[in-house]
Amino acid sequence: MSLSNWETKKMGKFTLRYQPYTLEMKHVFTVASFSRNTTPVVLTELEYDGIIGYGEASMPPYLGESQESVVSFLKQVDLGSFNSPFQTEEILSYVDALAKKNTAAKAAVDIALHDLLGKIMNQPFYKIWGLNPDSIPPTSYTIGIDTEEMIRKKVSEAGQFKILKIKLGLATDKMIINTIRSVTDVPLCADVNQGWKNKEEALEMAYWLAEQNVAFLEQPMPKEQIDDNAWLTAHSPIPTIADEGCQRLSDVTKLQGVYTGINIKLMKCTGMREAKRMAELARSLDMKVMLGCMTETSCAISAASQLAPLVDWADLDGALLIGNDIYSGMIVTDGICKLPNRPGIGIIKN
Repeated sequence: MSLSNWETKKMGKFTLRYQPYTLEMKHVFTVASFSRNTTPVVLTELEYDGIIGYGEASMPPYLGESQESVVSFLKQVDLGSFNSPFQTEEILSYVDALAKKNTAAKAAVDIALHDLLGKIMNQPFYKIWGLNPDSIPPTSYTIGIDTEEMIRKKVSEAGQFKILKIKLGLATDKMIINTIRSVTDVPLCADVNQGWKNKEEALEMAYWLAEQNVAFLEQPMPKEQIDDNAWLTAHSPIPTIADEGCQRLSDVTKLQGVYTGINIKLMKCTGMREAKRMAELARSLDMKVMLGCMTETSCAISAASQLAPLVDWADLDGALLIGNDIYSGMIVTDGICKLPNRPGIGIIKN
């Protein structure tokens, strides 16, 4: 990518650059509600005193954002009144207040700012936060809804992973699990993407999945079915995790008792600052914490990985699902996230 393709905005001591980019999936990605083979993103760069921080907004369809909406939001951003990137709280509070929602667009600024700060301090952000990278749990690898043949192929490609995340939520659920169990006995986690509607049937599936060595259920029923999800959580033999049902910090306390834990994603919660706060609040409420991702480049994945020592489960495979990553950062070796000892979020351009 040529720098000349980026839109550039000078704002006092800061310069913001952004450019739409389309991620190409290695396989068609199917969940309970849709299929896709691309994901639109917007890449950002935030420069201060000659140092550049990288950021990213990823917009899968259900978030309600697009490259056009992200670019429109970024055009509103004006950091000209701020003298230093160390005014982090003021800067990100200002960005959040610019418009409602637009969480992925806000995350693109948040990630770039954290990367910039880490580079100025010449430290990886996990060190700035005092976190131990050896505490990161194994990351799962996602297997989308597909035919038996393609599921076997995807599982064979995921041989290094110690846990697989399986997309469920359609009439093919048992076929998918049985197909996977015919070729591997590694632990699984099941992401239903709100696909189940009946709490009794969901509980029956929870017991069956527990017998198949499934560790937890992610968003088993629609987020609006609060009482049904709470009932399932109370009776399920395995934990339940809120994904679509948990977007931002203000959601966490309300979900205590409705789910066993929450899935934090930078694109849902406006970035690294709020994600860390969500993890700490959930912990204080004795809730489990999962750290997830969208389909993203190594930019957003590496940013999320800085938080990974705080969580019970990591699902940070987004960059592994695409064929045109333009950054190098966090790598997965034998199913374990390895954070590079580079400042900021730890990425370099390929």
